[in-house]
Amino acid sequence: MCLALPARVVTLVDALNAVVDLGGVRKEVSIALTPEAQVGDYVIVHVGHAIGMIDPEEAERTLALFAELGEMNEALAQGAQP
Repeated sequence: MCLALPARVVTLVDALNAVVDLGGVRKEVSIALTPEAQVGDYVIVHVGHAIGMIDPEEAERTLALFAELGEMNEALAQGAQP
């Protein structure tokens, strides 16, 4: 199974690399496959590579779902009933 995460481009490093924000964590990734990506755009990141662009609304919905899953996981780890 593969997992790709939506991330917002915060800085263009050069023509092939950008810094993205992944839920508060900033990471440099390759944008060679998404050369049209600009600051403020959302990209899908998989193992250090932006593999596609994503609509901002879809990115926000996906990130909200991940946050909800994280909260549920944390509650279960603390012994809460599902």
